[in-house]
Amino acid sequence: MLRNYLLTAYKVFMRRKLFTAINLACIVLTLVVLMVITALLETAFFPSGVEGRSARMLQVYGIRSEGAKSETWRTTLMGYKAIEQALKPLGLDPHSGVERMSAFTTPTSVSVYQGDRVSEVDLRRVDADYWKILDFKLLGGRLPDAGDEQAGRMVAVINASTARRLFGTAGAPGHAVGQTVAASGQQFQVIGVVEDALQINAYADMWAPLTTFPSSDYRNEITGNFAAMLLARDPADLPRIRQAVERAAKAFVTEDPHVYSITQFWADSKLDVFARALLSNQAVADSGAGQLLTMIGGGMLVFMLLPALNLVNLNTGRILERSAEIGVRKAFGATSLQLVGQLVVENVLLCLVGGLLGLACTRVVLWWLEASQLIPYLEVHLNATVFGCGMLLAFIFGLLSGVIPAWKMSRLDPVHALKGAA
Repeated sequence: MLRNYLLTAYKVFMRRKLFTAINLACIVLTLVVLMVITALLETAFFPSGVEGRSARMLQVYGIRSEGAKSETWRTTLMGYKAIEQALKPLGLDPHSGVERMSAFTTPTSVSVYQGDRVSEVDLRRVDADYWKILDFKLLGGRLPDAGDEQAGRMVAVINASTARRLFGTAGAPGHAVGQTVAASGQQFQVIGVVEDALQINAYADMWAPLTTFPSSDYRNEITGNFAAMLLARDPADLPRIRQAVERAAKAFVTEDPHVYSITQFWADSKLDVFARALLSNQAVADSGAGQLLTMIGGGMLVFMLLPALNLVNLNTGRILERSAEIGVRKAFGATSLQLVGQLVVENVLLCLVGGLLGLACTRVVLWWLEASQLIPYLEVHLNATVFGCGMLLAFIFGLLSGVIPAWKMSRLDPVHALKGAA
């Protein structure tokens, strides 16, 4: 029966090629938008490449402090002292499940002076374990190590785009190694060049050791612009690490315990980090990731409704032309369910073809986005997850736009259908 459905669908599509092309164009445009969004979200929430160990990683970004009666509260990024006192012991405890722990700053825009030219770059200051948790591709030179951090050496790593921008090393970013960079009033020697990276923990133009701060005041700050990464030995250790971080937060004492007697910070996955930031769920352990995914899914469904309604009208017109065929089949005993099944299969098949075309167009759009630098350092891969989501969206789109006209036409009276009256 399915073979007959497919043969019938093929003949129907080929009979009215222009009509089929209009339907496909509507399907492809809708699915391209949805698949581009899906690819970008998948890259942000479940990154590969530099942050390929994300399945074993947790991030601690914010620290929330409040008074006993919740009359006074604050939510900020962490300071180095909070990380050193509350989180570093977890990295040293062999029973905590933590393989490595890294403290690093969020990117800060600084000015780089080269003669009479000034460039703006985003600078991170990181510890030595940062380079052991993330998998940067080294294009030239070397990465900072614990010796550089302990000695406070004024060394830096820059990415390939920054190397080309500052030193004009087109095609050979490694030639920037050994050059001097004057940034934020300090002189750094470039010791390494790495690939560009956009991910939340990896993004920067330039990296320097933590100990290159102009002063050591950062070591005494509870709040600041720091974050931490915790790399688990095994994904099964993640729940235990989350609980350990919650206990560390409860035991942490702020600089003014009379004003801020309660402290909270959470160890989050990438998805949790985005959900907590977007939904402002800093006061509870639940980041709201489920709510965020529901909102995204609902938004995609709503986005599909308008083109689906347009396709309903197009499909109704296409099916009306087949009223005589439907009348004959009903006269020979075809049930409404059989007719609905055939018409829906035809529409879903068309949408799946549109999904395959949409994937090809999505790749073209993503290439354009990467080349345009609208999103700096963007690199998106169309993997099996995106392909599966694309086909699922195409299937749902086919159901949304096919069920209503199919059900309407399957209920036609055979006599009226044979007369051509819908």
